[in-house]
Amino acid sequence: MKTMGLFLAEGQRLVYSIRPDATVREALELMAQKNIGALLVMDGPALAGIFSERDYARKVVLQGRSSNDALVQDIMTAQVITVQAAQNIDECMQIMTDKHVRHLPILEGQRVIGLISIGDVVREMMAHQKTIIEQLHSYIAG
Repeated sequence: MKTMGLFLAEGQRLVYSIRPDATVREALELMAQKNIGALLVMDGPALAGIFSERDYARKVVLQGRSSNDALVQDIMTAQVITVQAAQNIDECMQIMTDKHVRHLPILEGQRVIGLISIGDVVREMMAHQKTIIEQLHSYIAG
């Protein structure tokens, strides 16, 4: 099974981020523009948190706050669950399932090198299973 570093190296995967002092509205506009469900919150080169649609729904909408006034740093998830580049897809799926998260920042040491979503993990696992099935068919037929 592929490591996260290899997964990232195989394709151009842009990681979008926002400053902690940005407004929630700015974050939502960027997410809508890029058609993504989460943004990394970066304080310079350091990962400060993650802001997701779930954060918005639970901490702005349900609490009657204004996205024009609320700051990302007040809404974001500060205790970010991350994975290292050496971890594999299976480990990521297990973490996402156990921790009920949909996005995992990928780190190399303390440096952010990517972000993976549950959709990415499912697609990668399906591709891996397809390869195994093709190999088994070839072995049986060969």
